[in-house]
Amino acid sequence: MQNKHQEHPEDTILTGDLSVLDWFVTPGALSVKIDGAPAIVWGIDPACGEFFVGTKAVFNKKKIRIAHNHEDIDQHYEGNVADILHACFDYLPRFETIYQGDFIGFGGDTEYNPNTITYKFGEVVSQKIIIAPHTCYYAESDLRDAQAFPDRSIWTDTETVKFVKPNAYILHNQESFADVEEVCKFARQMAQTATFVSEKEAAKIKQQINACIRAGEEVNPEDFDCDANLLRLWALVKSIKDDCLFLCRNDGPAAYLYGNRIDAEGYVLVNQFGMFKLVNREVFSNANFNSGRFQCANR
Repeated sequence: MQNKHQEHPEDTILTGDLSVLDWFVTPGALSVKIDGAPAIVWGIDPACGEFFVGTKAVFNKKKIRIAHNHEDIDQHYEGNVADILHACFDYLPRFETIYQGDFIGFGGDTEYNPNTITYKFGEVVSQKIIIAPHTCYYAESDLRDAQAFPDRSIWTDTETVKFVKPNAYILHNQESFADVEEVCKFARQMAQTATFVSEKEAAKIKQQINACIRAGEEVNPEDFDCDANLLRLWALVKSIKDDCLFLCRNDGPAAYLYGNRIDAEGYVLVNQFGMFKLVNREVFSNANFNSGRFQCANR
């Protein structure tokens, strides 16, 4: 699949694509969203065969920022991000595969707050850096053409890197699954009453939805310049997402938001119908929208 931003499942129905309703009821691979920053990409550059590190800017079509050495890091990056990439270049293992992961922090502590969520480990992290890998890429000759795939690797800590890759699972029971299937059927019926929009119009609606979430306001179908039934369908699909999220669990480090214990930022589910994220937007999207600029304090 293409390397692109993961969508909220409810946002995908605005144009009339109802395949996400099949996605909800189809088994797939579930993984935990770790709230680290920045995103780190590393591996062997297919263009030259050299090891590289960088942020997601390695995939830029024009201003490509791939670092094959420490000098490249200083040329393309600065501040905390540069410091992190220098450490990643020194400590990450050299694999042929290209990986992406979220940076959690530098070792030597038990508590880390890389972005919005605070993670607490059971003991002091002895490794130099902590990374949460989640995606791998295949690129034949150029990173700009990279194709993204969910990471299926089993990660073992090294002397210098602690890898955070929690096991994730869904609390399946016949009653809850039947409920999701039933609501998905109802959503298909409701879709017959909605007037869908173009990709361009959908982008504007998503912006307005995100503005509501950022402000902590309810998404009111009557406030949008589109068919109100379309937003009612959006709300129904979002409720299906929330029900599925309620059934997800993981065995990762203890996570806290504003001092309160939480399960996780969210999850990503991948099956034949796509890759989408399961996130409580009112809590985590709002928190991310309103959090400060990335700071790396755990060094």
